Parts: sequence; structure tokens; C-alpha cells
Amino acid sequence: MLQNIRDNSQGWIAKTIIGVIVALMALTGFDAIFKATTHRNDAAKVNGEEISQNELSQAVDMQRRQLMQQLGKDFDASLLDEKMLREAALKGLIDRKLLLQGAEKSKFAFSEAALDQVILQTPEFQVDGKFSPERFDQVIRQLGYSRMQFRQMLAQEMLIGQLRAGLAGSGFVTDAQVQAFARLEKQTRDFATLNVKADPAAVKLTDEEVKAYYDEHAKEFMTPDQVVIDYLELKKASFFDQVAVKDEDLQALYQKETANLAEQRRAAHILIEVNDKVSEAQAKAKIEEIQARLAKGESFEALAKEFSQDPGSAANGGDLGYAGPGVYDPAFEKALYALNKDQVSAPVRTDFGFHLIKLLGVEAPQVPSFASLKDKLTKELKTQQVEQRFVDATKQLEDAAFEASDLAQPAADLKLTVHTSAPFGREGGEGIAANRAVVTAAFSPEVLDEGANSTGIELDPETVVVLRAKEHRKPEQLPLESVAASIRVQLTKEHASAAAKTKADQLIASLRDGKTPLDSQSWKVTHAATRAQEGVDPTVLQALFRMPKPAAKDKPTFSSVTLTDGSLVIVRLNGVSEAAAPSEEEKAQYRRFLASRVGQQDFAAYRKQLESQADIKRY
Repeated sequence: MLQNIRDNSQGWIAKTIIGVIVALMALTGFDAIFKATTHRNDAAKVNGEEISQNELSQAVDMQRRQLMQQLGKDFDASLLDEKMLREAALKGLIDRKLLLQGAEKSKFAFSEAALDQVILQTPEFQVDGKFSPERFDQVIRQLGYSRMQFRQMLAQEMLIGQLRAGLAGSGFVTDAQVQAFARLEKQTRDFATLNVKADPAAVKLTDEEVKAYYDEHAKEFMTPDQVVIDYLELKKASFFDQVAVKDEDLQALYQKETANLAEQRRAAHILIEVNDKVSEAQAKAKIEEIQARLAKGESFEALAKEFSQDPGSAANGGDLGYAGPGVYDPAFEKALYALNKDQVSAPVRTDFGFHLIKLLGVEAPQVPSFASLKDKLTKELKTQQVEQRFVDATKQLEDAAFEASDLAQPAADLKLTVHTSAPFGREGGEGIAANRAVVTAAFSPEVLDEGANSTGIELDPETVVVLRAKEHRKPEQLPLESVAASIRVQLTKEHASAAAKTKADQLIASLRDGKTPLDSQSWKVTHAATRAQEGVDPTVLQALFRMPKPAAKDKPTFSSVTLTDGSLVIVRLNGVSEAAAPSEEEKAQYRRFLASRVGQQDFAAYRKQLESQADIKRY
């Protein structure tokens, strides 16, 4: 059981946590995401359990920042619709809540030891291959978690992982299904193709046809609704040169930082679990038996390999590596820190069972010099001051913009420059217009119709802007002369394609009736084509494998496919060849694939069932 838990924990769950850590460590400004706010309104309730507005805001921010991190320089901020982001984030939170409730109802559980092992073995928490409490604290602080909060979040992910593995891992398929899939997957088809080219040069368009199309599609030929904005940009970075730090403050912060350093202890243990099959008395008797054998001189490492029920350390002689305070169960930690090097504890009872603990080594904390940390500490202290100044300046900017009839006075008050954008439409544009929040504000009734200044808009954690509409360019009908050429191109393509289709349909009808011999055309013949055949247009290949099997060798079936340039391809299916029976290795591969797909479908169906049976209220 514990091995299964550990395997699941080491699988997609651990990768998910690591992925989140790796993705987010490169970002800045995360304190704001996780800080509690005074807004206590609910975003939703799932079977009576609340999802707060604060949780939703965190999730939305997280989604936005992850997209920005993943897409990098190619990121188009105008694609981020706030409403869609909130809907997606809320759905994710509701799904997560439902899965946690489902895991609890199904009695999924894991030991604290399994949770400890995931933390200890996560590479992002290690230095030189060993768990580092300092590194652990640094990473989770950047994520905005305390130790307890992180353990709670990780525990929830592990529960969901167990639920997913339990459902997705139970998918199975029958031999008949495997055989049927293999038969379809390995089937080959003999076919021939004939191209019927579209001939735009043969199309003769009149000015009347162009005018009629223009009149019928008038709404398609309008100038875009555009706006030009003036805006003020407040950047956090501009305040760094305005603040200074005192030497005594640097020294105080240095003392605080180094005071948190603790010695590392390398522990090994032998665990005998107490569970449904092993009683307290039986586990205690077993651990005392092992203790007696240790007293007679037997090797702790050998006995751990033979008897320990901790799958994460037994194979290594019980070695847990180096760790500091706050990692292990309190009773385990108390016993460990009471030992001298190479000393073995008396049996220790924890929630997992009975342990014998051996202290393998002690490492004193490495205290960095003040000089080596000075730049880092200076930046930390300056950041604190800058953060407050930025908050104060943001409020001042918003207040001034609210009271002013333009941006001149707020710009003078905060010594900012009024910038002007290029024209942009509702779909966004370049520069500041690539930000969806800016576009939304620019086209809002308050700014566009009433002429008000906007509220503060956060472009990123380091930048806030306020804006006002300088010019509104409303949609106007484009003159026929300016769009006639594009209309001619479109109509010519449509007419040429229609003519090619008529020709192709007539030829297919003649071939089917036997009026045109099958070999009278220049067909391109392909034998034994597979579903992944190279050198064949994917749309042709897709149509080929949807065609019905020919009734006889001299009775091929026909179809046609329209290509992007308007030309057509006539497809003649000559024959279908069933595949040979799959080998045992192939059947095993197909079985794994199909079982995985069934398992995923089962898990998706289970989520749908949870949702359909739940009492969900969105606010």
C-alpha cells in the first residue's frame, strides 16, 4: 500500500508540484497573490464548502502569470479576456473541490511519512543532491506558503493523485476490443487520385457582380472601431533610486537571516507500521525484537533492509539523508535531536507506527558572511520601502485621475509624462494596446462615452497605468473602390472552385455508371496506404479512410476533396486490405493504449458525475 502511495506521489503529482515550482520561481511579485485580503465574499459554494473571492483572484492571477511565463516574448496580452480567465479559474477550483470531496468520501488516504518522502526527494528542495531546509523554505516562501500551508496543498494534490490513479488505472479492454482496434489501425487501402484544377483565368466577373457582393456583405467592409488614448505609466522600478537603507537595518536583517539557520541531522530509521493488519502490541513486539538484535551487534543497515516498512528508505539501510527541524513528525524529531552520533533511540511511537532511529551524522549550519549577503539584504530592504512607496503612489495617481478632467494635473503631481498610443481597435494592438485590461477600459462607456479617466490598471506587478480616450474613430463604410480588388479575388476563387466541383461531380457520375473507363484518366495510384501515409495530403487521407469498402474489385468507390486553393481531388478507393493478426508485443501496446484511454474517459466521467450530483452555487 505504501509503495503504491509512494509511486503515485512520485508520478504525476510530484511532477505537477515541481512544474508549478519551476514555472513560478522565475516570476516576481508573488507575495501579492497569496496574501489574505479583507474581502470575504464567496465566489462559489460546492456542497456547502466555500470558495472565496480571494482564492478565485489568486487562481486568476496564477493563470495569467503562468501564461506570461510560458509564452515569453511571444505572449499576446490581448488574448487574455478577464471574464474567460475568471470562468476558467473558477471551474478549476470547483473541479478541485469536487475531487477532494470525492477522495475523502472514497476514504483515500496516505501516511505523513509518504508526504515527508515527497518533500525530501523533490529535487527543487535539494542542494548537492541532499534535502536542504533553507532551500525548502526559500522556494515555498517565493510561492507564498508557510510550511504548514505547503504541506496542506501538497497533501491535497496527493489525494487527488491517488483518486486519479485509482480510477484511471482501473481501465481495461477485452481481447475482442484489442483485435478490433488492431484490425482498423493496421488496415491498408489501395487508391488513386485525380486532380481537377480550379481555373481562375476562366472566370469572367462583371462590375455588377462585384457591386452586388459589396452591397450584400456591406457589414464586412467597414473601418474598425478604433480609439487613441493618452495614458500615464507608474513603474515600481523608478522608486529604487529614491530610497536608502541604514547600516543598522542591514545588520539587524543579517542577524535575523542567519539566526534561522539550523544544523542538519542525517537520520536512519527502521519502521514497523501499525495498521489494520498489525496491532499496536504486535508492532511493538516486532520493534523490540529488532532492538534486541541490534543490542547483540547486528548491523542497523542490514536490519533496516530486512524489516523496515518505509519503502522510501529501507533499500538504503533506512537512510533518510540530512534534514533540519520541522521536517519530521514531532515525536520522531524530538528523539532524533536527543541522540549522539551513531546512537540508536529506544522505540518511538508516531502516527505511522514504531521507529528505531539512528543518528548517522551532524552538519553545523554554514553561516554566510555579512559581505556576501549585503547586496541581497540591501535589495530586500529597498524592496520593502519601494513596495510601500509604489502602493502610496498608485493610490495618489488613482485619486488624482478621479478628480481631474484630464491627465495633465495627475502627471504634474507625480512628475510623470503623458504618453499617446497609436490607434487600436477592440481586438487590441501593439504596445500598451496589447493588454486586454487596457483595451477593455479604453472602450468602456465611462472612458469612451463619458470622457472620464480610467481607474488604475495593473499591466504587471511592476506597472500601473491610468488612461483617457483622446480620439474615437467610429466605424465607417469603406468605399467600393478600396475593396473591389479583394472582392474580385474572393469571387474568382469561389466561382473557379464551383466550376471545378461541377466538373469533378460529372466525372465521378460518369465513372460510376461505366460511361468513362477507369483507366482513361491520368490517375496517381498508391498501394497499401496506411493511416499515417507520408506524401499524401492529410485531408485526402482522412477522406480515404472514411470511404466505404468497394463492393467488388471492378466496383471502386469514389469521393472528392476540396483543397485550400479551390481545386478538387477525386479519390478512387480500389480495395481494402485487412492486416495480419497483431503480434503479442503489438497487442500489449494496443492494450496499454486503449486501457489508458478508457481510464482517462472513466476519470472524466467520474468528474462529470461528481459535478452533476453536487450542489454548486456560483456568485
